[in-house]
Amino acid sequence: MPIEPEQIILIIEATGTFAFAVSGATAAIRSRFDLFGIFVLAFATAIGGGTIRDVMIGNLPVNWLTDTLAITSVIAGFIFTLLIYRRMKKLEGWLFAFDAAGLGLFTVMGTQIGLEAGMSVGISIALGTITGCFGGVLRDVLAGDKPLIFQEEIYAMAAVTGGIIFTLILHFFDTLFVAQLTGIVVIVLIRVIVVRYKVGLPRMNVD
Repeated sequence: MPIEPEQIILIIEATGTFAFAVSGATAAIRSRFDLFGIFVLAFATAIGGGTIRDVMIGNLPVNWLTDTLAITSVIAGFIFTLLIYRRMKKLEGWLFAFDAAGLGLFTVMGTQIGLEAGMSVGISIALGTITGCFGGVLRDVLAGDKPLIFQEEIYAMAAVTGGIIFTLILHFFDTLFVAQLTGIVVIVLIRVIVVRYKVGLPRMNVD
């Protein structure tokens, strides 16, 4: 039985929510938060970008208020992190893996939601970038770190690139699943290459 587009969005949303919840919970553990703080950071990371997107396009009430799957995914990510994180040798690698996955999944989902809401391609890509990036911004701010999106490390541009590729494949080949998968993989690969080879955007010299 073929999977409907609505079901694909739900799968991407649940997976992305889980991934970002793990990312947020891991950052909170690294910052020595208590259990309540770990859950709050997992929740904020997982729903932050999607909440901003929904408010911007007038999708009210925002998705997580009416979608039990989103809350369930956050709780699952929170519990999963508590059970597994001690077995991970490098917490930074653990955080990076789930952050990259969440960025890819949420960017593609946000771009697709923008297109389905009748927005232009450019606005849809911007919405996808906001969906993918701003949960991580909330995570970093609440954890007391400088947000990755504001550093020289390529983060938002990875989301933009993935969103562009997603829309191009969807437009020219009209294959939703291939477009989604390619967009997600491209974003994750860009993040891996950026971190592996320390690629970044130039900074302004104020001296």
